[in-house]
Amino acid sequence: MTTTNVQKKSERNPNFMAGILPLDSSRISIDIIAGITLAALAIPEVMGYTKIAGMPVITGLYTILIPTALFALFGSSRHLVVGADSATAAIMSAGLVGLATTASPEYVAYAGILALLAAGFLILARLIKLGFLADFLSRTVLVGFLTGVGIQVAIGQIPGMLGIPGGGMGPVQDIITDLKEIGQTNFYTLAVSVGVIVIIVGCRMINKKIPGALIAVIGAIVLSYVVNLAQYGVAVLGTVPGGLPKIGLPTGATMNLTILGQLAGIAFSMFIVILAQSAATSRAYATRYSERFSENIDLVGLGLANIGAGLSGTFVVNGSPTKTQMLDSNGGRSQLATLTMSVLTLIVLLFLTKPLAFMPEAVLSSVVFLIGIELVDAKGMRKIYKERPFEFWVALITALVVIFIGVEQGILLAIVLSILIHTRHGYKPKNAVLEVDPSGKQHMVPVINHAQAIPGLMVYRFHHSMYYANAELFSQEVLELVNSAQPPLAWFCIDATAVDDVDFSAAATLRELYNMLKEKGVRLVFAEVEEDIRGELDRSELTDLIGKDAFFETLSDVEDAYRAAVSGNPA
Repeated sequence: MTTTNVQKKSERNPNFMAGILPLDSSRISIDIIAGITLAALAIPEVMGYTKIAGMPVITGLYTILIPTALFALFGSSRHLVVGADSATAAIMSAGLVGLATTASPEYVAYAGILALLAAGFLILARLIKLGFLADFLSRTVLVGFLTGVGIQVAIGQIPGMLGIPGGGMGPVQDIITDLKEIGQTNFYTLAVSVGVIVIIVGCRMINKKIPGALIAVIGAIVLSYVVNLAQYGVAVLGTVPGGLPKIGLPTGATMNLTILGQLAGIAFSMFIVILAQSAATSRAYATRYSERFSENIDLVGLGLANIGAGLSGTFVVNGSPTKTQMLDSNGGRSQLATLTMSVLTLIVLLFLTKPLAFMPEAVLSSVVFLIGIELVDAKGMRKIYKERPFEFWVALITALVVIFIGVEQGILLAIVLSILIHTRHGYKPKNAVLEVDPSGKQHMVPVINHAQAIPGLMVYRFHHSMYYANAELFSQEVLELVNSAQPPLAWFCIDATAVDDVDFSAAATLRELYNMLKEKGVRLVFAEVEEDIRGELDRSELTDLIGKDAFFETLSDVEDAYRAAVSGNPA
């Protein structure tokens, strides 16, 4: 099948394999190698997340088996990697405190139920099309969000790289604790960490296609086996049980209405984080590569992924910024890479769990540390500061909230700040009036010029939707133009070219403005009103009030009608 045919098939079935098709034959081998490298990095990472979640170690591997494959097939993002995530794992473990003993069969059953409940919320969100929330994540807050995640992740890996206990409530306390414990550094662990970083960075400097992380992981396992690094105090992963997950509904959990309500609350909290974090990560990488994705299709993919998690004995999965960056930094550009990771995970579960026992934990910490550093977009922050200083502070605040308060709070703040930026832009639009220069050419100038298109006729262009936040500004600006006009105005024309909505408050303002202008002997007319906006004005009874003859298709029509009225021969 040719690439063109594959693309046509993908377009006909946008909900299936949109993250894989169309295949780029020149990138297939690169994506497969990236998937192999991703598996080498993600497998120990997701096992680490089981400590946060309170789940058995093997369930971490289950999160990147069936759930990852389901999202790869049914999601739309070509970059988002779905699997175990620290934010949702932490919410789950905190919520299940007191319900069951961590890692017990009952606890695992509750985790599966939570995954199914979260899936239900995601599917419901798709049905009511909540994917649009991702549209409120501006590039500015995305840069700040990923920068904050990167710093938080990097700081969290320092204890593992030094071989010290670490610990603390947040990055600041983490750093303080690390400094207090730095005298306990295990130099063999530190040597492993430095070696991993040198190999990965060195390979990238030579050729970015060299899978440095994969080389470092395999080399560290071999070295640990041959030298027995554990005898030198280097922490290793230890025994990892193998085998495939059992498929079926979670069983063994005590259930009643009170517990179900508690589980629903936990699942809803995780759903909010999944919705926002996955959308934020997908949007960030789609923006980076000038690609499109569908938030609503991704909701289906995430819902199916969590159904897969709930039915395969593991815990909630989420779009992961760290694993997505792992894939991206190793050249992966489609979900073919994540399917490769799922296949490798299957092979590991069946045949290769024993070698993982020798993996030094410092390898994982070093790899994740570098990923965190890559997520810090210093160049993007500088660019924002140079071009839009106000938005730089928005990005910085987002980053600081992610670092010092939490990822989920940072995401919610990112959405709120994006809405505020949008409101700020629409609250005070840069409106203009039509001016005719001495040569007869027409052009728009700032309203401060108080220019008239023809003596007695002023054309005013409003550069935004008319809604409650800017209605007062609109009214004040129009009255100021009318009251200060020299010569006095006979007609005032609103050029509605850029107006795509008139809400209830704005319609009321227009009604009041019409009456005030009428008292001053100024006729209010409109030009270039779109059909939808005309319908809104009709429903608001503004058309009947102002008069149907006050609406003109073009500015030229307004000028002709005005000249005719002034000459005493109205058209």
